[in-house]
Amino acid sequence: AAARLGVDTAFVGRVGGDGFADEAVRQIAGYGVDASLLLRDTDAATGIAVIGVDAKGQNVIWVIAGANGRLDESDVERASQRLKSSKVLLLQIEVPLKASLAAAATVRAGGGIVVFDPAPVPPSGVPGEVYGAVDIITPNEVETGMLLGSTPKTTDDAIAAARALRARGTETAIVKMGALGCAYASPEGEAFVPAFKVKAIDTVAAGDCFNGGLAAGLSRGLPLGEAVRMASATGGLATTRQGSAEAAPSAAEVEALLKST
Repeated sequence: AAARLGVDTAFVGRVGGDGFADEAVRQIAGYGVDASLLLRDTDAATGIAVIGVDAKGQNVIWVIAGANGRLDESDVERASQRLKSSKVLLLQIEVPLKASLAAAATVRAGGGIVVFDPAPVPPSGVPGEVYGAVDIITPNEVETGMLLGSTPKTTDDAIAAARALRARGTETAIVKMGALGCAYASPEGEAFVPAFKVKAIDTVAAGDCFNGGLAAGLSRGLPLGEAVRMASATGGLATTRQGSAEAAPSAAEVEALLKST
C-alpha cells in the first residue's frame, strides 16, 4: 500500500526454494517495492497464507510461516544500510520477534519511526520489552482484547485502550475498530477518527493497507492526526475490492476520498 501511495519502499525477508518464490518476488516488485533484500532460503518453503472471507466480507487467515519463520539477525545485518536510512519501518509477528526487534533498534538509531502491528497475537501475549522498542502500536479491536484482556466496543473504550497500551511503554497507540474507525493516544493528543463511508465487500488486507497509509503519511512528515486519516482512507478503500495486495488503492484514490469529507 505504501508503494502504491508513492513512497520508496523495500521488503526485507525470505522466500523459499520452491515455485512460489519467483511468483512472490515478481508480485512484490510489480507493486513498485524494492525486492532486492529478499533472500532465497533453499532449505525452506515460501510462506503462504490461506484466507477465508464470509458473506459479510469479514475474514480469517491461516498462516504457514515457511521461510518467514527462519528470519534472523543476519537478515537485519544484510539490510542494515537500508534500515539505517529508513524513515518508517513496518513490523508484525509473522516473523521471529527477535529479528524484528533488531530491525527496530537499527531504524530507531537512524532516527526512523517503528510501527508495530501485533498480529497474530501469540497465546502468551506480547513480551513487555516490545512496547518500549517501537514507536507506534496498531492493533485491531480483537488484538487489543488479547493484549489487554478486554475488547473495546465503543469509541470511548477504544481511546481508553489506546491509553492503556501507551502506559505499557509505547509512545503512540492506535486502536483500529473496523467500520467504526480508530482511536489514537499519543504525546500529540487523543482522538477518535470515524471510518470513511465506503461499500465494503472484503476486509482482507484492510489492516495492512491502514498501516501502509500510516507509514506513507508519516514518511511525508504529516502530523499524526493527518497520517491517521490517510491510513483510515487507505484501509477503507481496500475493503471496496476483493483480494489482498491488489486491493491497495492508488494515491489518487486516497486523495480523492480525503478531499470528499
